[in-house]
Amino acid sequence: MGEELPERSRQVAEALERAGARGTVRELPASARTAAEAADALGCEVGAIANSLVFMADERPLLVMTSGRHRVDPVLLAERLGRDRIRRATAEEVRSATGQAIGGVAPVGHPAPVETVVDTALEDYPRLWAAGGTPHTVFPTDYTELVKITAGTPAAVN
Repeated sequence: MGEELPERSRQVAEALERAGARGTVRELPASARTAAEAADALGCEVGAIANSLVFMADERPLLVMTSGRHRVDPVLLAERLGRDRIRRATAEEVRSATGQAIGGVAPVGHPAPVETVVDTALEDYPRLWAAGGTPHTVFPTDYTELVKITAGTPAAVN
């Protein structure tokens, strides 16, 4: 983490520190905009990438932390959460809810708390990597810590 992190990543790093997280945000030399790119850059399985996907659940933001090996089933998730409808958020809705852009959304560091679901498939990996607020930053974590720092609800998402 030699050079200074971008502002959004500093906000994430501060939120992680406040939450008592063990990992630190680090900048990657290449983009980690997709789970596959992140896995390649980090030398890990794509399933160990904790993707941050923003949806609108009954028109309120919902952050879904899912394994890079999964696709979220919005109909199934709506049923599991007792919601009428869940749809993918637009780029503007993502930025409004998280202060971050698609491809770099972190699980923390948002302007206000965002309801979060954590994919139970992430339990399969002892070390997870999540975005650090930009497409070039990440931090290590694990399933238990991810649930704790996001105050997330564990759920199968597909």
